[in-house]
Amino acid sequence: MVTAVYWVSEAVPLGAAALVPAFLYPLFGVLKSSEVAAEYCKDTTLLLMGVICLAASIEKWNLHKRIALRMVMIAGAKPGMLVLGFMCCTVFLSMWLSNTSTTAMVMPIAEAVLQQLICTGLADSHNDSETAEATEDEAGMSGSVSPMVSSQEDITCILLTKIQYLLRDSQYPTKRDHMICKCLSLSITYAATIGGLITITGTSTNLIFAEQFNTRYPDAKTINFGTWFIFSFPIAIIMLVLTWLWLHFLFLGCNFRETCSLSKKRKTRREMMSEKRIHEEYTKLGPISYPEVVTGVFFILMTLLWFTREPGFVPGWTSLFEKKGYRTDATVSVLLGFLLFLIPARRPFSSSSSSNDDDPLAPMINWKDFQRLMPWEIVILVGGGYALAAGCKVSGLSVWIGRQLEPMSGLPPWAVTLLACLLVSAVTEFASNPATLTVFLPILSALSETLQINPLHTLIPSTMCVSFGVMLPVGNPPNAIVFSYGHVQISDMVKAGFGVNLIGVAVVMLAITTWGVPLFNLTEFPAWAVARNVTGIL
Repeated sequence: MVTAVYWVSEAVPLGAAALVPAFLYPLFGVLKSSEVAAEYCKDTTLLLMGVICLAASIEKWNLHKRIALRMVMIAGAKPGMLVLGFMCCTVFLSMWLSNTSTTAMVMPIAEAVLQQLICTGLADSHNDSETAEATEDEAGMSGSVSPMVSSQEDITCILLTKIQYLLRDSQYPTKRDHMICKCLSLSITYAATIGGLITITGTSTNLIFAEQFNTRYPDAKTINFGTWFIFSFPIAIIMLVLTWLWLHFLFLGCNFRETCSLSKKRKTRREMMSEKRIHEEYTKLGPISYPEVVTGVFFILMTLLWFTREPGFVPGWTSLFEKKGYRTDATVSVLLGFLLFLIPARRPFSSSSSSNDDDPLAPMINWKDFQRLMPWEIVILVGGGYALAAGCKVSGLSVWIGRQLEPMSGLPPWAVTLLACLLVSAVTEFASNPATLTVFLPILSALSETLQINPLHTLIPSTMCVSFGVMLPVGNPPNAIVFSYGHVQISDMVKAGFGVNLIGVAVVMLAITTWGVPLFNLTEFPAWAVARNVTGIL
C-alpha cells in the first residue's frame, strides 16, 4: 500500500518509489536483502536492453524517419488518407520502439505537414481575395499557375502566417483546418498506443505482465513473442480501423469520398503542397545508407528469430540444442544488440564513411547511444513490481486477497474480465500505466485462482486495457507530447479518448472470448495454475 500510494500520487519519482520494498521487506523480516535484490533484474531486463540497442541504431541512422515518410508518401495528402498513413507508420514503429519515442519522432514530421497546410491555406485565402477584385481574364490566368510555389510565394506565405497570428485569435485559416490538425495530432498518440500492444516488447506494461506471469506460473509455457503477436495483431488491426473511423467521424465528418479519394484530379493545391513538403523531407535523407541496411537486416533477423524460437505448431530452432529451456527471447535480443557494438558503421572495403566520425572502425552504436534511450527508471519500476509480487507470495497476502474475493465466484468469466478491464482502464487515466498494472496483477491473479478461472482470461485483457489511458494529457507521455503542440484542448482529448477507450475494451473482450480461447486454452483451469494454487494454500 505504501508503494502504491507513492506510485499513484507520484510524490517521488516512480523509480524511487519502486525501491521501497528493497528496504522495507528486509527491515520487517519478509524477505532477505539478497532475495529482494534478485527480483530487480530478470530475464525481461536483458530483453529490453537488447531491444534498446536496436532502437538506438534505428534512431541514430534515421531509419525510423525514412520508414515514416515513405509510408505517408504512399498514403497521399488527402486528409483522411493522410491521417491513416500517419497512423499506420506510427503503429509499425511503436511495435519496436517505445510509445514515447515513436510519438516524439513522428509528431515533428506531422507538424511540418500541418504547418504547410496552414501556410498554404492562408496563401489561398490571400489569392482568393485578390481574385475577387481582379478581372475574369486575370482570374483565368491565375488558375493556370503551377501548384509548385516559388520562393517568393513561400516568403509571402510566411508573412501571411505571421499576420494571421497577430490579427486573428486563431492560427488556422478555417475551422476545417483546425479539425484536421486535431485529428492528425490525436491519431498519432492513439496509434502509438495501439502499436505498443502488438509485441511483448512494445510497451513496458507488456514486459511487466510477461515477467510477473512467468515468475508466478513457471510451468506455464504459453506466453512468448509468437503467441502474444498472434493474439494481439488482429486486435491492433481492428482498433486501428475503428479508431480511424471514429476520429474521421468526430473531426472530419462522414464524407469519405472527399477526404480519402486517391484520384489526382480531386487533389487541391494545398494537398499538392503537403505532398511536396513530405517529398522534400524524404529527399533530404538521401539514398539509403549502409548502416540503415545493416539495421534493417538486424531488425528482420531479430523478428524472425523471435517467431521461430518456439512457434508451437512446429519445432523451433531451440530444439536443435540438447539442453531445453535455456534460451529465451532475451537471448536473441542481447546477442544481436551486442553485435551492433562490434560491427563497423563503415561499409567494408569502402573509402567513404557513413558518419562524421573519422574512426574507420566506429561501430554501429556506442554506449552513449544506448544510454540515451535506456529507460532505467522503467527497469527499476518493473523490478519493484517483481519484489512486491514476491513479498505477497511469501507472506501469504495473495492467498488472503483471493479469499476476500470469493463472493465474486457466481460471476461468469467474461463478466469478471470485463469488470477488471473497466477498472484498470479507469484507474490508469490518473496513474501511470506501469504502476497501475503492477498493483493490479497480483490481485487479479489471486482472484482468478480463487474463482477457478484461467488466469490468462483476466490478466491479458487487463494488461492491454491498462494502456488505454488516452483521455487526459497525464494519462501517458505520448498524450503529453501531442498536447504540447497546442492543436488540441483537454475537452478534445476527453471526447475522442472516451470513444477510443470504449473501442479498445470492446475489441479486447471480443478477442479474449473468440480467437483467444483456442490459442490459450481458456475453457479450463490449467494444471500450472492448479499447482500454483495448491502450493499457495499449503
